[in-house]
Amino acid sequence: MKRTFYSFGALALGGLAAAQPALAAPAAEAAEAVAEIAEVAAPAADMVGGGTAYILNTLLFLIGGFLVMWMAAGFAMLEAGLVRAKNTSTQCLKNIGLYSIAGLMFWVIGYNIAYPGFDGSGWFGMAGTIYDMQGVGEADLDTGYSVASDWFFQMVFCATTASIVSGTVAERVKIVPFFIFVVLLTGFIYPVVVSWEWGAGSLDAMGFSDFAGSTLVHSTGGWAALVGAIIIGARSGRYGKDGKVNVFPGANIPLATLGTFILWLGWFGFNGASQLAMGTIGDVSDVSKIFVNTNMAAAGGVVTAIVFTLIRYKKADVTMALNGALAGLVSITAEPLAPSVGSSILIGAVGGLIVVFTVPLLDKLKIDDVVGAIPVHLFAGIWGTLAVAFNTQSEVDGVTLTMGQQFGVQGIGVAVTAVFVSAASAIVWLALKHTIGVRPTEEEELAGLDQVEIGVEAYPEFART
Repeated sequence: MKRTFYSFGALALGGLAAAQPALAAPAAEAAEAVAEIAEVAAPAADMVGGGTAYILNTLLFLIGGFLVMWMAAGFAMLEAGLVRAKNTSTQCLKNIGLYSIAGLMFWVIGYNIAYPGFDGSGWFGMAGTIYDMQGVGEADLDTGYSVASDWFFQMVFCATTASIVSGTVAERVKIVPFFIFVVLLTGFIYPVVVSWEWGAGSLDAMGFSDFAGSTLVHSTGGWAALVGAIIIGARSGRYGKDGKVNVFPGANIPLATLGTFILWLGWFGFNGASQLAMGTIGDVSDVSKIFVNTNMAAAGGVVTAIVFTLIRYKKADVTMALNGALAGLVSITAEPLAPSVGSSILIGAVGGLIVVFTVPLLDKLKIDDVVGAIPVHLFAGIWGTLAVAFNTQSEVDGVTLTMGQQFGVQGIGVAVTAVFVSAASAIVWLALKHTIGVRPTEEEELAGLDQVEIGVEAYPEFART
């Protein structure tokens, strides 16, 4: 509207000048002045006022947040479909339990560890304990968004990290020790890692970049899952003495497929809302580009997984295709804005390829990952983090890093996260193992955790397998 008004004003003054020669000079000056005003006003037309920007940014956080929250259902359905029937209810309980625990811990302590108020750098800090929300009807426009919307959006990311661990160690971990691990993962381990980059800590000062969490969220969960799988051990009967891998088919492939589609949907909130602003035309345009790149990376992962399983095994593997989609999504998460669509497809395709080759590698190492979460979230997360260097370079102290320097900084972020999360997770898993124990007995595992741990079977009309 403003652009149209100023253009009309300039044309009107020009017409007046033509009709009245005596007024030509003043009118020309006025027209020039109007044109200058229009030029200045044009960028402002792309933005909205402070109150409106506050509303739009808050809505982005809330919409993105409930999409990521819906990913909890995706993880639950994926895991429920890929475990055996006798453990399905247990996985459902673990997923709703871990989401709830993550929310409580992130409110009590996690957020203030993740965002401690570092002044340029830092490895550990704390801004307090219980997170203080705004009062009823209050709004601090200086923040640019509701503080409650920010907390909610950050909390659902925290819950995602714990979901990754749940799938890997399924079918042979008791409920209580698992929930204790989730308490420490969501209340301490994950928030510390987040503080290094999103909390303006030392990795951020180095120029490390992780747009939506390939390392901070997915690799953190992946390292915790890997360490847990090693310490807890494989499911009974999974690996024979002769090195044979015994296949334990999932109980419900349609359910696992539904879970994958739910996760794919939720990822638009995961990556899109990580733009963290929707108050300008540029921000909204960037969010739309993030949606496209996110979608295409997943598509690249799926097609690559299908093609390479056909080449390698002469048959397409639906579980590899599902994990190919997720690996593509994880891979693009570290930088979903800067790449072109073609680059996004390539990044996702490499993620799908990683799944095809690392799932059997873990079996050779006798690391039992029930749902394939380690290849998807850890290995693809590392790839996605390193791939950032190919598409964008950070500025440190006024100097833009070279691609090689950015690659080195990304590697440092991966390594530091690996060391801290692995060490912290090992301490917790070992402490649980040698105190209250983490595994059911072999007889209980054979009977199924649904019967032993919770007494509610998901498929009571079918014989247990």
